[in-house]
Amino acid sequence: MKGTVFEHSEYRKRQEELFDKLPMDSIVILPNNVPSIRSNDTKYPYRANSYLMYLSGWEEPHSTLVLTKISDHTNVALFVKPRNTELEIWEGRIVGVEGAKNGWPIKQAFPNTDFESVMKNTLKEISNLYLFKGINVEMDVLVSDLWKGDILDPSPYVDKMRTIKSTAEIEIMKSAASIASQAHISAMAITKPNIGEWEIQACIENHFTLNRSVNSYNPIVGGGDNATILHYNSNSGRIEDNELVLVDAGCEVSGYASDITRTWPVNGKFTKSQREIYELVLEAQISAIGACQSGYTWDSMHRAASEVISRGLIDLGILKCSKQEALGMNLDGEFRKFFMHGTGHMLGLDVHDVGGGRQGGKAGPVLLPGMIVTVEPGLYFASWREDIDIPKKYSGIGVRIEDDVLITESGPIVLTDGCPKTIDEIESIVGSAL
Repeated sequence: MKGTVFEHSEYRKRQEELFDKLPMDSIVILPNNVPSIRSNDTKYPYRANSYLMYLSGWEEPHSTLVLTKISDHTNVALFVKPRNTELEIWEGRIVGVEGAKNGWPIKQAFPNTDFESVMKNTLKEISNLYLFKGINVEMDVLVSDLWKGDILDPSPYVDKMRTIKSTAEIEIMKSAASIASQAHISAMAITKPNIGEWEIQACIENHFTLNRSVNSYNPIVGGGDNATILHYNSNSGRIEDNELVLVDAGCEVSGYASDITRTWPVNGKFTKSQREIYELVLEAQISAIGACQSGYTWDSMHRAASEVISRGLIDLGILKCSKQEALGMNLDGEFRKFFMHGTGHMLGLDVHDVGGGRQGGKAGPVLLPGMIVTVEPGLYFASWREDIDIPKKYSGIGVRIEDDVLITESGPIVLTDGCPKTIDEIESIVGSAL
């Protein structure tokens, strides 16, 4: 049975930082994710809750982390599934109460069956109750029954902590970035005309498994017009000669995600029209990465990418308007017909990590050293859309380029720079394993 990913001192530092943010006489209740049935008595692969992993390193289901701050005393306790020989024979070893107490950065451990009785006594001593809601519905109901006061949300405290990665976290994310980069290279190398989207997916997932990682999300492998569907996921089509394939795939190592998108020609050679769109997206991405500077506002990278794309769409004759009309008053102009998503998001224990910054939401955070973000502009010219006019030569082209970027005092560091993205590099790799 594996233990924690990091030294216990790192988890205790996180716990102390959370305690410092809490008012006196507070309790924080954090249940783990609930196992989910796939069909009949088979389950989806289990993945522990990111907050729980962040604060304790604990991953087993049917468990709850409880942090209390009463007077000058703080306590961290885990309620866990007790040892059960018959269950362990069928499903694997269980850490149990004693194992949790001796191997995890906590002060106390209890069987999960004791949760309600322990809480009834503990809640008499507290004035503020914080609960991570929506993770376990039964826990939400139980806490509401036990506590008649306001139930507060602790996630903003922890979200702010999670946005800044420690040195140890960065090292794991570098590993995830490296594995995903090589997976994309392997996929490029086996690509040929008429290949199945699923074959590319299989190549990527095989590399992840061989390197003891898992998908950080379901891969997108879209050939031709399928590349113009942002969250395409069936990966069931064949990719014809002269088409592009867009591959959005990342892996997870010890809970930490990578997220890469590359686009390449299935036959190894960009056509003139494909090259024009690809070079424009790449220029936009390089400009956006350059805007990933410590102290810059979140929208700096999106503005940088949007300005390049707006100018480029006009130069290519796709937009017939002024640059101001293309950009719009609030980056909502004509270019959005073809670049409809944001330029990036936070990355960490969740592939779309906490901390804000998603396009269309609240203003994102100021970029600070230790943050890891994705940078992923794209252009999409779906032949099936009837609401836009595009030159025929660009019809059916979809291009997105995405990298994972660490913010530092001295400038951005691209963690996924091992994944080729220039036209010359890509053309030299595609089909090279055949």
